[in-house]
Amino acid sequence: MSNPLKPYAGLKASLLTQHGKESVICPQLADSNGLEVLHVDGYDTDKLGSFTRDIPRYGSQLDAARKKARVGMELSGSLLGIASEGAFDNDPYTGMLPWNYELVILIDDTRNMELIGFFGGEAQSTSRQVSNWKELNTLLSEAQFTTHQLVVRPDDEYHPECRKGIKDIDSLREAFEWATSLSKSGNVFVENDLRAHTNPTRMANILKATQDLSRKMNSLCPECKSPGFWITERRKGLPCSHCDAPTNLPVANIWSCTKCMFKKEEAVSGASKADPSKCQRCNP
Repeated sequence: MSNPLKPYAGLKASLLTQHGKESVICPQLADSNGLEVLHVDGYDTDKLGSFTRDIPRYGSQLDAARKKARVGMELSGSLLGIASEGAFDNDPYTGMLPWNYELVILIDDTRNMELIGFFGGEAQSTSRQVSNWKELNTLLSEAQFTTHQLVVRPDDEYHPECRKGIKDIDSLREAFEWATSLSKSGNVFVENDLRAHTNPTRMANILKATQDLSRKMNSLCPECKSPGFWITERRKGLPCSHCDAPTNLPVANIWSCTKCMFKKEEAVSGASKADPSKCQRCNP
């Protein structure tokens, strides 16, 4: 018997990955949603783009995730497909820290819909050009080597050749000597390997994106009972406790259904007045 509170309980979905993402995605969706996720690996997902820049990404972050999900569904014959895709940028607050955005998608052809989980957090993404072994050694702590693996290139980040998945000091020394022998400038470029199975910080962010997807999968529309009923907008205007002027803090959340377009406004819990420090009039 199906569980009305868990619409995906007892169903099966494909997950196309060759970078170990099944270790966090499959248990999360099984435990929280009752969805059995079957790992599919009969396709080289690096063809859709690689973080070592040798293959450009297929479209946007969402485009690449959709493509992976569709390929996995075709290979497995499943009507449900899961896939994830990551992106890296500077943080949205100071613009100075490396930031990782992770997206996990569920394509559901039984309901003709898709749901997306998302998370953004600090990344382990160190990179540096070095000219000798001593300089490289000073970088290792910042790069969290050996828990996080490395990529080494001759010259700079644009050199077409590289050594990936470097996880111990002997392999690093060998790769450094290899890159030095090919370098025209005498420099070697070293960076964190950003593939999921080589970067535990990124894998933890994939889990958080999966948890976001998991909650949406179990959130049903009050009208049509479709999954994915979620906050799509925050109405701002919480009044200042000193001058009563509206601030940019939220006063209500707008919940929406992607299937029947039903919307519901819900007051933010515990929100009555804003601190004057958040008020543009009191604290311009």
